[in-house]
Amino acid sequence: MNVFFLLMILAELIASTSQILLKKSAEKEYPSFIREYLNVLVIGGYGMLMISMIISIFCYDGLGYMGVVVMEPLGYIIVMFLSRLVFKEKFTIRKLIGMVLILGGIAVFYGLG
Repeated sequence: MNVFFLLMILAELIASTSQILLKKSAEKEYPSFIREYLNVLVIGGYGMLMISMIISIFCYDGLGYMGVVVMEPLGYIIVMFLSRLVFKEKFTIRKLIGMVLILGGIAVFYGLG
C-alpha cells in the first residue's frame, strides 16, 4: 500500500477530529466574545486543521492532485462515525448510502488507476 495513501487517511482523520472539536466548542456558552474564539477547543481544532492541510499538501507529491481530491470525502465518513461516538448522532439510511457511494467512488478511482 502506498505510504501517501496512508498519510492521506491520517490527514482526514486529523481534519475530522478538528471538526468535532470545533462543534464541541460551538455548543458551549462562554462568558465573553474573546473566550468564545480563544479557548483550547477552538485553538486545538484550527491547529489540527493546519496539520491536516500540511500533510495533504505533502501527499500531492505521491498521489497527485486527483488522488488527494478523491481521498478528501473520507472525512465525511470519519465525521459520521466520530459524531456517533461523541454526539450520539444516529446513522440514517441516507448517511449509509452516502458512505457506500463515497467508498465505491474511491475504490473505482484507485481500481482503474
